[in-house]
Amino acid sequence: MSISTASKALNNTGRMGDETRERVKRAAAEIGFRPNALAKGLLSNRTFTIGLLTNDTYGRFTLPVMAGITEALVDHGVSVFLCTIEDDPALGKVHVDALLDKHVDGIIASGKRIDRRLPVDLSNLPVPVIYAFTEGAPGSVTFCADDYQGAALAVEWLQGLGRSRIAHVTGPESFVSVRERAKAYRDLAGDGLPVMYGTWSEAWGHRAVAQLWSVAGAKPDAIFCGNDQIARAVVDALRERGVRVPEDVSVVGFDNWEIVAAQTRPPLTTVDMNLKALGREAGLTVLALAEGRSVDPGIRTLPCELIVRQSCGGSPDR
Repeated sequence: MSISTASKALNNTGRMGDETRERVKRAAAEIGFRPNALAKGLLSNRTFTIGLLTNDTYGRFTLPVMAGITEALVDHGVSVFLCTIEDDPALGKVHVDALLDKHVDGIIASGKRIDRRLPVDLSNLPVPVIYAFTEGAPGSVTFCADDYQGAALAVEWLQGLGRSRIAHVTGPESFVSVRERAKAYRDLAGDGLPVMYGTWSEAWGHRAVAQLWSVAGAKPDAIFCGNDQIARAVVDALRERGVRVPEDVSVVGFDNWEIVAAQTRPPLTTVDMNLKALGREAGLTVLALAEGRSVDPGIRTLPCELIVRQSCGGSPDR
């Protein structure tokens, strides 16, 4: 058959019978044929690569986001370059310049928190820029988890179990995610107990339990924690005091950091921010922009999911 027919079969374009298309693909597989990516890029004016910039060097948030991006783009023949810039503006500029030199089709910026921008200027670049789990520039497309909705899931679950004195132990109030979760807690649980702001650490979880149990009167029958590290420490601190989890006190975390949640004893019920799904949406959106399709700007919040384990009692169907 002609070269043009073979090309159309391999690229899933043109009109031809399914049998013909499959014969070409089988023959290509048998001889180990691989399309010339450089030639393909020259014809389409694309490199089929995306840059992912992050200052989350630990990877707690960026790795699941990247997994989602890769999953969304692999079937489109697009590869992802990961560049960690820490909090160094000079390093950030080096990586941005390198990505532009490679003529990437777009850049996705991700970070450690949704209310801080990366320390590098991504405005007025000659390629599309999408933001995922970090603050975006005005007029950009930004993806983030719905912290209010996720916290509401946790509190409503505890209330559905019959818990009425729910404490909230969380991180620094300067984080917008902390304030959103605290607002959901207040709206649903009321003002009976103060929101306990602290640090993102197990040490704070231990101190918070000590404070709660040092006050005279009825103790909480549930504790909703701002992240899984705090929640694991809360569980340990309660056990050290002879308080049974979940029989006496239910505990729920936030993040679904599986290495922490699964190893907590008992395993931790927690809110999953669905960062992989967030990454998939970001990947498909930057691909759409790279292909010249129109995308409306704005902030897009994706729903969270409650992962029920043994630390709060009950079961997925209650």
